[in-house]
Amino acid sequence: MRNGLTWLLGLLLGLVLAGCAAAPAIAPLAQTDDVAAAVRIVPEYRLGPADKVRINVFGEEALTGEFTVGNSGKVSLPLIGEVQAEGLTIAQLQEAIAEALRQGYINEPRVNAEVLNYRPFYILGEVNTPGEYPYTANLTVLNAVATAGGFTYRADTRRVYIRRADSGGEQAYPLTTNTQVAPGDTIRIGERFF
Repeated sequence: MRNGLTWLLGLLLGLVLAGCAAAPAIAPLAQTDDVAAAVRIVPEYRLGPADKVRINVFGEEALTGEFTVGNSGKVSLPLIGEVQAEGLTIAQLQEAIAEALRQGYINEPRVNAEVLNYRPFYILGEVNTPGEYPYTANLTVLNAVATAGGFTYRADTRRVYIRRADSGGEQAYPLTTNTQVAPGDTIRIGERFF
């Protein structure tokens, strides 16, 4: 009888421990949902100073070329002069150039524009090589940290502080594989306190 009771208690203890071991598997799902809700959304790209664009005007080789958005926020083009580019999307810039060309130069201009070089991003704080780096499409904070030589041993790898080029203050975001960087952003990796 004693062996039967020992066996039964062992079985019950095993079931209780198995149930306890399975319970924590639910907690990470809730944390993942919270992190996903806090992911940074980068809006559609808008041009700014130091962006380099290629503009093609179909059938007009003299009007086609590579141009840089100046500090004034304008692109200086042959024939039509300066066109406001800062704050515009690529589609809006194409339309602005086409509209300027319609003003007595070309009846139905077909304009295509693309960004060749985005403005750089900046990273500072607890990374091995802080500084200015060229932006690439779909850049995430972890990619930016890798570009800057990785984290230092003191880095807080849970959150990142990002200041957009067009805003005054920085905002904290969770440091995940989905946290996006925009051209002109300043990224700061803080120091952990433990």
